[in-house]
Amino acid sequence: MGKGNLQQAQGNAADGLARLIGHPNFQRGIIALILINAALLGLETWPAAMEAAGGWIRGLDRAILVVFVFEIAARLWVHRLAFWRDPWSVFDFLVVGIALIPATGPLAVLRALRVLRVLRLLSSVPSMRRVVGALLAAVPGLGSIVLVLLIFFYVFAVIATNLFAADYPEWFGSIGKSLYTLFQIMTLESWSMGIVRPVMESHPWAWAFFIPFILVATFTMLNLFIAIIVDATQRYAHAEHEQIEERVVTVGVELERHLHADLQALREDIASLRAELKRRTDG
Repeated sequence: MGKGNLQQAQGNAADGLARLIGHPNFQRGIIALILINAALLGLETWPAAMEAAGGWIRGLDRAILVVFVFEIAARLWVHRLAFWRDPWSVFDFLVVGIALIPATGPLAVLRALRVLRVLRLLSSVPSMRRVVGALLAAVPGLGSIVLVLLIFFYVFAVIATNLFAADYPEWFGSIGKSLYTLFQIMTLESWSMGIVRPVMESHPWAWAFFIPFILVATFTMLNLFIAIIVDATQRYAHAEHEQIEERVVTVGVELERHLHADLQALREDIASLRAELKRRTDG
């Protein structure tokens, strides 16, 4: 009996804790603390601020960390194994766990990663979570484009090395240098005055090599990247909408089943009352 009461008390505590951490106000509070913590981490890099209020900044940072640890512990207790099946929960656990690494010893360098706590906004704000989910969904398509781009870069790097290495070894002296130079040209960083025009002084026809490269690498590939990301975002939003509709239908079916059961019980109660009334009348 005592064991049953203990389990019931634990269940009630877990339900209360689940309502607490799932309440919108609690989530808004966590988001506010993440923003405050981001500001504090920035202030820690400002010597003047640390000299004026370093103790307060560190103390507030530790207090916020305690709240984060409590939230993670509460979610672990409420969700148990389901916590580890949720990638966002695992991400939050790792980000908060990094902040608990001692400030001394061989792992002290990882303390600089405390700023990753700011990334918890990605898991706390639904709109940001949808954007990240869409980007992750676009990774397979982006991977194919990256492979095509690498092949394209390699072909042009080999050609550029053969054509321009003798005159411009600092830019095209090897495959590696050519790849880096072509990458700079693809980003349109000083590509004309800094690289192409100097090359054209000794190779007037060089524009016929660089302009097609820019058209394909910069404009075509960039548009393909954008198209795949937009398509992935639409598919992710559509899938999320379908999941919401499925949950609504499931809840509707469950409510309808309960309503039918209640109506059936009501009919049985009415029939029982009528039978009892008839029995008393006949008696």
